[in-house]
Amino acid sequence: MPATRTPAPAPSPRAGAPASSAGAAAPAPAEAVTPLIRGIAVLRRLTDAGGTASPSELERSTGLARSTVDRIVATLARMGYVRLDGRDAVLAPRVMELGNAYLAALRLPALLSSRADALADELDESVSLAVADGDGIRFIHQATRRRAMSLSFRIGDLLPAERTAPGPLFATEWTDEEWRSWRARRTADPDDRAFPAVPPPPPALSDDDGFARRTALAADEDCALDDQLIEPGLVAVSVPVRDPRTGRIACVASVVSHTSRHTAKDLRATLLPRLRTAVVAMEDDLRSAPAAESGPPPAGLAVWTGASKQELGREFVESLARGLTVLTAFGEGRAELTLTEVAKATGLARATARRALITYQHLGLVTPATPRTFALTPRVLALGFPPLSRTSLPRIAAAHMAALADDVRETTSLAVLTASREEIQYTARAAASHVMSVDIGVGTRLPARATSLGRVLLAAPTDPAASYALADEELEQGVRAIAVPIHDRAGRTVAALNAATHVARRTAEECVRDVLPALRSTASRIEADLHTAARFTHVPLT
Repeated sequence: MPATRTPAPAPSPRAGAPASSAGAAAPAPAEAVTPLIRGIAVLRRLTDAGGTASPSELERSTGLARSTVDRIVATLARMGYVRLDGRDAVLAPRVMELGNAYLAALRLPALLSSRADALADELDESVSLAVADGDGIRFIHQATRRRAMSLSFRIGDLLPAERTAPGPLFATEWTDEEWRSWRARRTADPDDRAFPAVPPPPPALSDDDGFARRTALAADEDCALDDQLIEPGLVAVSVPVRDPRTGRIACVASVVSHTSRHTAKDLRATLLPRLRTAVVAMEDDLRSAPAAESGPPPAGLAVWTGASKQELGREFVESLARGLTVLTAFGEGRAELTLTEVAKATGLARATARRALITYQHLGLVTPATPRTFALTPRVLALGFPPLSRTSLPRIAAAHMAALADDVRETTSLAVLTASREEIQYTARAAASHVMSVDIGVGTRLPARATSLGRVLLAAPTDPAASYALADEELEQGVRAIAVPIHDRAGRTVAALNAATHVARRTAEECVRDVLPALRSTASRIEADLHTAARFTHVPLT
């Protein structure tokens, strides 16, 4: 291998504490940041609740005082990690930047996801990549098939090792201490309550020796099966993807199906050979991957948190915000950082960064990579990623569109081009409060050339500089609308956002002067959320 090229990173380290996924947490070190611990607890509870919870629900589930919960939620809202919907706190796409930092540092999704997607297309079955997280496994990539009977697992979901196909493969590398931790967790949590993504286990799984036998078989065969261990009807076959530098398991690739399509025996006979071929190609990709190029770390975070504290006063928990910025210091080309590098990347004092790292090590979110460096663990994905990993553009846009409708007091809509490119389809709508308003429902299709939305979308291939379109009583008498494009991470126009009014309320000039700036600002916020959400997940446009 040329000296200028290095393979992908070594296998992700297992979470440092607590040792077991469901075990009791060890006492916090004296230097740990208590507000940061509490903020992480709120993010985890919101994640386990599916992304939405009321302050009273968070108070009950975390055991924190209501005033503490309110201050944490206010801080997370200021950071853009949650939004307030009435009385509820709702996870916002920006929180995915925490999980993105781990996935970017890991590099495996970027290097291997195209192989997994191609295999899913070839087999017409779902394909996943998973890494070890303590005595569980956590998904880092999913290529799913859209069927009536579909899989509900999401990127970031944690599953108990003994109920999965990847689990026995990871267990082949467990130490005696890790086996003891696993048995302790099984004793303390026989119903798998610490794994909200899975239903309670069947009685047959009470036999711990069964998992040990499956692990021994996986070591002999270099593959493993899940024959309805998660729930009846679900089957999977897995093969380890090994780090060419160390020979250890970097991740595990799995083909997942249900028994109406394949039995476990059939998976082994028909799909396992093609899975092995794909894994060989994945390992070749790791072997030939160039060294990661380090992008610019986040800048000005310490200044921003200080300014937010001055503006919001005691409602802003600065130590929580500063602690969360530490996670975003990691990323592609920044998989392992020293304390000095973390402090420099975030603008925090070394002492502040050090206490945050101590806190994260206690929580199992950070682990020592070498005597002087730290790395993120897969447990970072538990901070809001799973509920948002299957979001769509209309869901991302909805809250921003509602705010826009309130601001300009006009109905706003989101639309995409249909496959024929002759029509647009409305995918989201936020109505303004008027006796007379534009009433076009989600799903409606209209001729593209007669609408402001369609003109923006059609202009994209021929005139990328086109920044807005105005349709004046062309769709219907009395209707005037102005639209702007929505761009994906690659800069392509994928949707359009508009505001529609009656001609008696605003002239065309007033639409451009008063509505267009608000439209553009809203489009920028939607794009920012879309770009964060789509970095490692597929975001449907409809």
